[in-house]
Amino acid sequence: MAEHAARRCCLGWDFSTQQVKVVAVDAELNVFYEDSVLFDRDLLEFGTQGGVHVHEDGLTVTSPVLMWVQALDIILEKMKASGFDFSQVLALSGAGQQHGSVYWKAGASQVLTSLSPDLLLHEQLQACFSIRDCPVWMDSSTTAQCRQLEATVGGAQALSCLTGSRAYERFTGNQIAKLYQQNPEAYSHTERISLVSSFAASLFLGSHSPIDYSDGGQPPRAFHAVPRMQLTAMTSSTEDPGGAISSYFVQRYGFPPGCKVVAFTGDNPAAVPSPFGTRGQFRGRQFFHGRAWGFGGMVQVVTRAADEALLARRRSPPAVQTASLAGMRLEEGDVAVSLGTSDTLFLWLQEPTPTLEGHIFCNPVDPQHYMALLCFKNGSLMREKIRDELASSSWSEFSKALQSTEMGNSGNLGFYFDVMEITPEIIGRHRFSAENHEVSAFPWDVEIRALIEGQFMAKKIHAEGLGYRVMPKTKILATGGASHNRDILQVLADVFGTPVYVIDTANSACVGSAYRAFHGRSMDGGRCLW
Repeated sequence: MAEHAARRCCLGWDFSTQQVKVVAVDAELNVFYEDSVLFDRDLLEFGTQGGVHVHEDGLTVTSPVLMWVQALDIILEKMKASGFDFSQVLALSGAGQQHGSVYWKAGASQVLTSLSPDLLLHEQLQACFSIRDCPVWMDSSTTAQCRQLEATVGGAQALSCLTGSRAYERFTGNQIAKLYQQNPEAYSHTERISLVSSFAASLFLGSHSPIDYSDGGQPPRAFHAVPRMQLTAMTSSTEDPGGAISSYFVQRYGFPPGCKVVAFTGDNPAAVPSPFGTRGQFRGRQFFHGRAWGFGGMVQVVTRAADEALLARRRSPPAVQTASLAGMRLEEGDVAVSLGTSDTLFLWLQEPTPTLEGHIFCNPVDPQHYMALLCFKNGSLMREKIRDELASSSWSEFSKALQSTEMGNSGNLGFYFDVMEITPEIIGRHRFSAENHEVSAFPWDVEIRALIEGQFMAKKIHAEGLGYRVMPKTKILATGGASHNRDILQVLADVFGTPVYVIDTANSACVGSAYRAFHGRSMDGGRCLW
């Protein structure tokens, strides 16, 4: 009986660009089940590359909505075949790639409420979408709508002060305006518009789900060009426990009728799961001390082993930690960095300063505070390109270049944007010597350090523009592929002048979502398992 009770769990889902993933996290905050469906590998019939369709204009980028539904079917069927005990699931939550939008066709709500447990979801939802290929965050085809929106509210800075961001092509409001202008017939047949996160939650609820405040912090205010609001209503994240799971999942898979569906959020607010719990403890293991050059920091790794000195100031559970992000324990001054395909910087802010670059969101757990986000498109792909060009495609050789060159790179500075950057909008490779002269090339090892220092200096400068300041207790939490390279992290520590910790878990958005499910259940009066 005790063993059975120990497997009570929450599920965390991630509907990302390239795959759908799930993890099960038990009451001790241990991940004991995980699975995924990779679109390009497991759903070849949809013909995606990197989970998307890039259209002929090179600007329009979409994903098939039924591909996401079918991926969910596949995972649930695999879980069922493996003997996973769905009856022990207390709650579930999830994350979706941000900015993507799903267009429910008139009559879809009726289908959602009357699903047959004898059929798979994708078999029943074939005719439920007015747009079968949905715009996603990689789309940059809405420049005209962006300019219209900014002009309507008095300019880009006015829009940033109003919503937390200027108009960006990938943002949902501009995508909806484009659909209304260019495909009015499809728009007129649409009964509801969801973000990817609320779309996924709708599948589990069996009805249209509201949008999480953090994920919807910008799109709902960006509809001046659209005459009729169809976006799903807003909810208050984990402060609102959501609803009970659809009877479809109860009957087909054995979920308990009382299983809660907690508001799904965006993959960025959900990312970077917390290693700081009353049971999951924290220890820093030092990798390197920063070297003296005006920067100076150290790189450490977060584990779940005990270290009372570091744990002491982070004991409070997520439900009462005022500075928490979803699945993360940032305090004022702390930074989380995701070093992936694109690089993303997360900041906890009390008094944000909206600018023309970067984004200000509602805090996904505490709506009284803010989360700032900076996205840099030229992330790991740029690092990999320079590695392939200069270091024989070897991360070991790449690291040797960082080890053999000094901090500050003897005054040599470089900025590398092989694709149009978001923050700021610029393209090309730009190198400057110590004498501040633009040059065409650096020696290979200097080039590598210029790339990494330039990337992290840009992050710090743009963060400060949003109101961020390094504090004496500041720490950086790093995740993503490049966080496995200690020499890259050493540069990050040196530039910010603060310790860097690596989070020792994969599937960060999934695990963060499972933590949100626990949090949401406790807000609904369930016994707190933290």
